[in-house]
Amino acid sequence: MNENNSLLGTPTEGMRWYVVHAYSGMEKAAERNIVERINRAGMQDKFGRILVPTEEVVEVKNGQKRTTERKFFPGYVLVEMVMDDDTWHLVKHTNKVTGFVGGAKNRPAPISEEDVQKIVSQMQEGTDKPRHKVEFVVGEYVRVKEGPFTDFNGTVEEVNYEKNKLRVSVTIFGRATPVELEFSQVEKT
Repeated sequence: MNENNSLLGTPTEGMRWYVVHAYSGMEKAAERNIVERINRAGMQDKFGRILVPTEEVVEVKNGQKRTTERKFFPGYVLVEMVMDDDTWHLVKHTNKVTGFVGGAKNRPAPISEEDVQKIVSQMQEGTDKPRHKVEFVVGEYVRVKEGPFTDFNGTVEEVNYEKNKLRVSVTIFGRATPVELEFSQVEKT
């Protein structure tokens, strides 16, 4: 069994992965509610894993490096299950769930093994090498929001993720001047 399977991977015998739509920001609550209902109904044998796809992202605030989770499918929960009338009703009528994604109204289509693997590797990647929460692109236009150049706009010339700094070309008195700033001092325009 490879590492990915422990996370998501191949569905349990007779089960497929389905995508469930939840209210945005309520994915974890929807996940908890589904688990609760499964246990109350005693349908554990018809359900496998339930997952909110997240990846780890790094952000620096006031010089402190913080790793947080970011949902890369906001509003969606993945449910591994045997699809029948009972399980469909259970999930569909769970608090914070708006319904299934794909397929016919009362017969949702499972997602392909390939899509499941893509999600798994994205989650795995995010754990092994967290991405930066904010990604800047050279040539991008930004606004300085703190420091001596507050409210100046400029173009990103260079990005240094190791140091969480970027060099921005700011126009001061009609002349383009390169200024080194921290990620936290600028915002995308």
